Amino acid sequence: MEKERKTGGVLGTIERVGNMLPHPFILFLYIIAILAVVSAVLSLIGVSAVNPTTGELVEVQNIISRDGLVWIVENMLNNFSTFAPLGLVLAMQMAIGLAEGAGLLDTFMRRAILGVPLWALSATVLFLGINGSIASEASIIVIPALAATAFQAMGKHPIAGLIAGYAATNAGFTANVLITATDALLYGVTEEAAQLIDPEVSLTPAINWYFMIVSTFLLTLVGVFVNDRIITPRLGEYRGSEKAAERVATDVEKRGLRNTGIFTLIYIALLLVCLIPHNGILRGENGSILESPFINGLVPILIVYFILAGVVYGKTVGTIKSSGDVPKIMADSLQSLTGYVVLVFVIAQFINMFSYTNLGTIIAVNASNALQNVGFTGIPLVIGVILLTIVVNFFMTSGTAKWYIFAPIFVPMFMLLGYSPEFAQVVYRIGDSIANPLTPIYPYLPIVIGMAQKYDKKTGIGTIISMTLPYSIAFLLVWIVQVIVWMVFDLPLGPGASVFM
Repeated sequence: MEKERKTGGVLGTIERVGNMLPHPFILFLYIIAILAVVSAVLSLIGVSAVNPTTGELVEVQNIISRDGLVWIVENMLNNFSTFAPLGLVLAMQMAIGLAEGAGLLDTFMRRAILGVPLWALSATVLFLGINGSIASEASIIVIPALAATAFQAMGKHPIAGLIAGYAATNAGFTANVLITATDALLYGVTEEAAQLIDPEVSLTPAINWYFMIVSTFLLTLVGVFVNDRIITPRLGEYRGSEKAAERVATDVEKRGLRNTGIFTLIYIALLLVCLIPHNGILRGENGSILESPFINGLVPILIVYFILAGVVYGKTVGTIKSSGDVPKIMADSLQSLTGYVVLVFVIAQFINMFSYTNLGTIIAVNASNALQNVGFTGIPLVIGVILLTIVVNFFMTSGTAKWYIFAPIFVPMFMLLGYSPEFAQVVYRIGDSIANPLTPIYPYLPIVIGMAQKYDKKTGIGTIISMTLPYSIAFLLVWIVQVIVWMVFDLPLGPGASVFM
């Protein structure tokens, strides 16, 4: 049993109100009904916007018109089957579930963190989570699950670890000490937008690198404070599992870890053999690593690793006795996702219906135009763009899709005010990350709720949002201060990239 968590204050109110909402499946049915009515009304009055990327007029499409209803009937199953996060979640859960079912994760966590102080554990989870974007969205599933296991192994509340991992991988998604796929995706859009003002502009994926390296360490530090001073005390003492110090690894478990470690070294060596040579099979065109099968295939690489590592450990310690045990453990690990799969069906319908109505594009364009018309400059401009991006993120969670809309407006606007395209991209990326864990339509929110319910059946939407909110606010404040420091001292954002033109 565990001590009852604190439920007072603003966070307690948010949690109670959020958890009073109907089941997410029913909630999304209500949202879809509201969307249908709104699309019908706005379509009738002719609401529209001009897409700055294509120059085309975008009008609201009525979801309950004849065409809209035909679209729903023809696309309902496709909306569900092509929902991108579903395949990722199921595949990663099978892989991690095998490693967990074999006992590898529990033993590894107990051995790795034995005697480690809480602040170091929190810092490790947050640092890895913030840098998890190198593995794309797979980190959103892997790191919170591992963090919960690590916290539980130390006798700390596993939900504190889960929330730390979830907040880090989402609110801190854009920060990293390495150049990631996000950098590669965004810089090309920024370059095209900048060329509307100066056709000679040429950018690289590293234009925000220095800023994001510093961000990684700053967010880790403030994240440790939030976890240790706000979230952990709020959850109370956890007594639902034995502490790591109370059960050390047995000899056979140590042998299992040793064999798994040897396998890990061999696996990494094979990856390096395929990656280090300029013509390695995991390299991209012209020997590129950034845009390569290695980066694009990180998720499958991780899936294969967790499965094989689980098999090696399980065979060593005896939790896997025959080949038939492997699919059985993997199948058992999916039982906890049945509710998620059902929920995904209605979430996928809403997201695709919202896209069909064009409301996301129209909201983004009109909101950015309104900000431009206000005539903000300097720090108010920076804060305005960040807050606008946060608001729009509640309706459109895809960072790349939003930047396709915002870049042709924000980048020229920044340039005409004397700021660089690189700086406009940094400001946008901050706003895009902050609201990720707070958005009810975020596709990974249900899976995190499911993970949390493993430790507390009462966990709901309100619980997750109330506990990630302090992280988002803290990250936002730190990032605003960091941006101001960069502006005041005109520090480099990346190689050859500065704040001002």
